[in-house]
Amino acid sequence: MRKTKIAAGVAAVALLATACSQGSATKGATSSDGKVTLRYFTFSAAPDHVKDLDKIIAGFEKENPKIHIQVETAPFDQYFTKLQTSIAGGTAPDAFELNYENFVTYASAGSLLDLNTVAGDGDPSVYAQESLNAFKHDGKQYALPASFSTVVLFYNKDLFKKAGVAEPTADWTWKDEQAAAAKLTDKKKGIYGDFQPVQFFEFYKTLKQAGGEFLTPDGKKSAFDSPAGVKAATWLASKVGKTMPTEAEIGGTADYDTNLFKSGKLAMWHNGIWQFAGLKDVPFGWDVVVEPGDAAKASAVFHNAVAASSTTKHGKEAWAWARYLSSSGTAATTRIESSWELPPVSDQSVLSGYLKDPKPANRQAVFDSLKSIALPPVIKRQQEMQDAVTKELGEAAAGRKPVQDALKSAATAVDALLG
Repeated sequence: MRKTKIAAGVAAVALLATACSQGSATKGATSSDGKVTLRYFTFSAAPDHVKDLDKIIAGFEKENPKIHIQVETAPFDQYFTKLQTSIAGGTAPDAFELNYENFVTYASAGSLLDLNTVAGDGDPSVYAQESLNAFKHDGKQYALPASFSTVVLFYNKDLFKKAGVAEPTADWTWKDEQAAAAKLTDKKKGIYGDFQPVQFFEFYKTLKQAGGEFLTPDGKKSAFDSPAGVKAATWLASKVGKTMPTEAEIGGTADYDTNLFKSGKLAMWHNGIWQFAGLKDVPFGWDVVVEPGDAAKASAVFHNAVAASSTTKHGKEAWAWARYLSSSGTAATTRIESSWELPPVSDQSVLSGYLKDPKPANRQAVFDSLKSIALPPVIKRQQEMQDAVTKELGEAAAGRKPVQDALKSAATAVDALLG
């Protein structure tokens, strides 16, 4: 998932490590001929969309011959640690990708450039208004929305047919998914019926599906240590060792779930639409459907944006790149054609082309999932909150703590962060 989401290449990590170790020499620079090299750091391009990003860069550099984009990437699970280290060390990239969940932390810390102070000509109406507003802080536009994506339920049509189980529908509930997963699991053959990571990003969504809330209405205290919270955490943890692999079986292997699904050994998979491109050539039939709910439907929707460092010496160039990557026709078309998430543009005719791709057949589920959105809770100490909740859920999933005790510990940790 996200979060095993968007894995980037190992070489990409080495690239940033080199950049950081070289200090200020790697900052965006101006050559003798006046050409600016702009460093851009991203988690979503590698490994499946590096060529797509190159295509967008080529279009940008053609229109802006005095600017060269130098790309650096890292896997999502390492990205923000690398970014924080570079900012603290004075080697921050000129522009970088941020997700909605971490945006508040960086904006509040003064790490981002107010793009309105360097903005050139540009019509803000090209963006979907809610996406643009998501990246404002204290009335200032600290980032431009670049993409959005939803989480859906992937399923292996061949495994369903072989097991004689009816395929998922938009009306499915947790009980339907659970019953199907049990029938589809065949551990002797290494086939699992379901995979849903037991972590923060799945918990806040399933909590909403169970009818609960993560925080109190005033946002000052946790609210997930509730009957709905216990039900949601139990739903996730109860799959482990029964219809999905255990922590020991996964063994910390990166992209374990992705590889399991691609190998035809996983029947159902909770993941995001960013996975579409990597499944084009798998040797079995597959499709997607809106995720099952419990008391209600609720789908995770993720936004990514492009921000500029508050310390960059090339603010205008960084704004120009952010604007192009987030709203140009080249960027939007490239994303649509490559299934690299979706552009947050206001022109619905651009998005309509997304439905024409035959794989997966039920792409309408992507838009149907937008009807019931579960937005992630956001606090200033975001990463610490995510880590604390994931840690305790992991304790429950591994059987080291009862679900109720794990949630109480998580709630205590989150309340301390809020305080």
